[in-house]
Amino acid sequence: MAFKDILVHMDSTVQAGSRLDLALALAKRYQAHLIALNVRDRTLVPTRLTAQFGAEMDAILARGDAEAASAAKAMVEARAEAAQTSVEWRDVAGDLMDTVALHARYCDLVVVGQTVPDNADGRALPDSLVVAVGRPMLVVPHAGQFPSIGRRVLVAWNASREATRAVHDALPFLREAELVHVIAVNPEHGMAGHGDIPGADICQHLSRHGVKAVCEHIRSDDIAAGAMLLNRVADEDCDMIVMGGYGRSRLREMVLGGATRHLLEHMTVPILMSH
Repeated sequence: MAFKDILVHMDSTVQAGSRLDLALALAKRYQAHLIALNVRDRTLVPTRLTAQFGAEMDAILARGDAEAASAAKAMVEARAEAAQTSVEWRDVAGDLMDTVALHARYCDLVVVGQTVPDNADGRALPDSLVVAVGRPMLVVPHAGQFPSIGRRVLVAWNASREATRAVHDALPFLREAELVHVIAVNPEHGMAGHGDIPGADICQHLSRHGVKAVCEHIRSDDIAAGAMLLNRVADEDCDMIVMGGYGRSRLREMVLGGATRHLLEHMTVPILMSH
């Protein structure tokens, strides 16, 4: 597998620039076509406002959408020329999550931003997208610059279907990494678990793909697992995490907490997720 087309979600946030820079770097690295997608989303505009102000409100919103799209397009065009890679601009209207998911299904990788804390519109795009798109999703933290990723990668391994999918989807990164650190979280033995030596089977599989992988296993209660993984990222000087997204229902994650939710809220490096 190779990344031949990459989609990056563009918006008017400060984070969009660093997200675009990373997407452009990946497109150049893998000789991929990059699609920069801007979505004019009106679904969260209170209906009472449009009902009260009618055409006047529509004109105000349309003007704001156009200004935001123009600024994002100018950013894409300026950076694309410097990056010297194939870039396509798309500006569409629709529900944010549904529209991004639709366009992402025809790409090998979708790049989105971490939800900004206290986000006024309440949209958590990564949470919904990871279970809807059927493609690997690279989430970029809202703070920091990430001009390049994949030198040292941490794989959060729990022998689940989601983790298996994520490792497969991340192979282009893993093959090029200096080191891949596979951490088996709360490993269980038996046919549905990790085998006799937790992490050994997946590391052996990765080695057949030319991946330089080492493994270890850790025990942690579920709520603390995400924090422990972030500590290991710092300890091992990793610049990327690979993990399966939402191995149990998102409702239960919201109520009880969990590694996926913790990492999406507190991430310090980009995370490649698959479901």
